[in-house]
Amino acid sequence: MVTYRHLGSSGLKITEITYGNWLTHGSQVEADTATACVHTALDLGITSFDTADVYANTVAEEVLGRALAGQRRESLEIFTKVYWPVGPKGPNDVGLSRKHIMEGIDGSLRRLGTDYVDLYQAHRYDYATPLEETMQAFADVVRSGKALYIGVSEWTADQIRAGQELATQMGFRLVSNQPQYSALWRVIEEKVIPTSKELGLGQIVWSPMAQGVLSGKYLPGQKPPAGSRATDDKGGQQMISRWMRDDILTAVQGLRPVAQEAGLSLPQLALAWVLQNPNVSAAIIGASRPEQLEENVRASGVVLDPEVMAAVDTALQGAVLTDPALTTSPQERPA
Repeated sequence: MVTYRHLGSSGLKITEITYGNWLTHGSQVEADTATACVHTALDLGITSFDTADVYANTVAEEVLGRALAGQRRESLEIFTKVYWPVGPKGPNDVGLSRKHIMEGIDGSLRRLGTDYVDLYQAHRYDYATPLEETMQAFADVVRSGKALYIGVSEWTADQIRAGQELATQMGFRLVSNQPQYSALWRVIEEKVIPTSKELGLGQIVWSPMAQGVLSGKYLPGQKPPAGSRATDDKGGQQMISRWMRDDILTAVQGLRPVAQEAGLSLPQLALAWVLQNPNVSAAIIGASRPEQLEENVRASGVVLDPEVMAAVDTALQGAVLTDPALTTSPQERPA
């Protein structure tokens, strides 16, 4: 079964393998398959589920809500997010204004079929809204009981520090950050993680397999497998494009003997690698079919020897991105 970890310094425990439905529910995967994946996740011991209003323009929340219907609500940890344009994408259907946050939480709860979410997250930093306004809205969401905890996603270390200072003044605390993090994408290690440790935030990391590249299924010099994310024109292809270079794909193939020596598959190695960081509370995984979950949850509880961690670094030398400046939010609200 999947191991639990505390979410940052809070008292909330979440499964260190968390199920997320970005790029799948409502877009890549039919509703029946999506429901089967959610039920398989539950059977495997996953109780934490991450979504966002922007995924498939609100449809992903609806699919997750239907898939979780009938489950004991107290036994689940449901996360969602607000920031990106949704619905008809009008001028106030985006960002972290008080109007959008208050309307956003109500819409998310309605679609998810629940009275509250365990974690409500600022999906990016909003330069168009005073931070005080955003934090006050989140404080009111917590006091109303519509969200139990507040987190952020892809905020810089300085933004996290400023947000936590205001949150504390307003009677709540930020408990989490949701950044991209993998053996290939390590940009949070220099600044975001030390700041988060100091301030009590845990990382709920997305794309721990670098959009699937660290699974090893993409081979240098060959076309991507049919039906893979690299062939998806609804968003997956664009996200994975940065990794689809032969030098990177060749480096990833160098992880095969490392994984074999550790008794793991390549996806399991990728997930276990991010979970070795003590500031990581959970790694988010998606699935287009239930069997993927059955393999990936076996990474839970795995402890990698220092020799294995060093071998990963050696194999990926030259392919890893570490520049903290790559943690960014749009300077202007997206339309």
